[in-house]
Amino acid sequence: MRVELGPDGPCLRHDRPDPPAGEHRVSIRVELAGLCRSDLKEVARERHGPSQFGHELVGVITESTLPDRLPTGRRVALDPNVRLARTTGFATEMYAAGPADRLLTALPRVPDLLPSRQAVFAEPLACAGHCVAALAGHLGTSPAGRRVVVLGAGAAGLLIARLAELADADVTLANRSADRAKFLRDRGFEVCAIAALPASTFDVAVIATSFVRPDILAEALHVLVPSGLALLYGGTAPGDELSGLPVDLDHVRRHEHAVHTTWSGRPVTVAGSYGTTSADFATALTTLPTLPVERLITDEITLPELPTVLREQLTGRPLGKTVIRP
Repeated sequence: MRVELGPDGPCLRHDRPDPPAGEHRVSIRVELAGLCRSDLKEVARERHGPSQFGHELVGVITESTLPDRLPTGRRVALDPNVRLARTTGFATEMYAAGPADRLLTALPRVPDLLPSRQAVFAEPLACAGHCVAALAGHLGTSPAGRRVVVLGAGAAGLLIARLAELADADVTLANRSADRAKFLRDRGFEVCAIAALPASTFDVAVIATSFVRPDILAEALHVLVPSGLALLYGGTAPGDELSGLPVDLDHVRRHEHAVHTTWSGRPVTVAGSYGTTSADFATALTTLPTLPVERLITDEITLPELPTVLREQLTGRPLGKTVIRP
């Protein structure tokens, strides 16, 4: 059983798909899946790029044509940025097929003793870790000692802020809405209002909102010191732009470029962070036990409940993480 996107929205399917002929394949019994903001974007047809519907998961391999390299009984997560033929992770079983090297890269091993409610954060933490690594790459040095503000206090923004702190940056996490700020403070996280941020203060501003909207990007540029770095992490689409900023935002983010330019007469660098690497997953799985990620989980539902929850969250305002236990 799995939840897929049909022409009328999310629906339950019970058939088992046939894998592509001639490729290696595995079956994975899903232990726990996480609902990501990008999944909601896909339901709303607002996400650009290849589908990653149902990509946050931890599970156990139950069938494999690579028994020596991907044996049955191994716990794995999923790197959705590796191109495979696969079904969704919103399922009792996920099927994946492709060349052996891609399958090995796409299915990083998860320690047996790591609780599923921590392991389900492997992919979002790997993305956050990749962002912090991209930040260091664009700076040309460690972010240690740099004043970094993360705009957007969803799960991604919170994880980016925590990892930047571990890299010894001076980090401020900021959000526009009072309800999300209260949600995080009630769970022991520090967050301030974006409107309260002083101008020309931060060396780096990471835009970790769901979308890099022009108004959020303008606020990020406003709080940067001259020659500061604006790092695009949130979603972008072809044609996205900010008036007065001569930068192709979507191209910069997806290709992780850095553009040195000016905005309102001040020098600024606009750079991107996109995707993950195997090293990001290895670091995430090592770091997960040290982070209080389970505080973000607010709902644990069953798979048959998911289509209704997806529709509800599209029109509502989910503040925490929903996980799905098949």
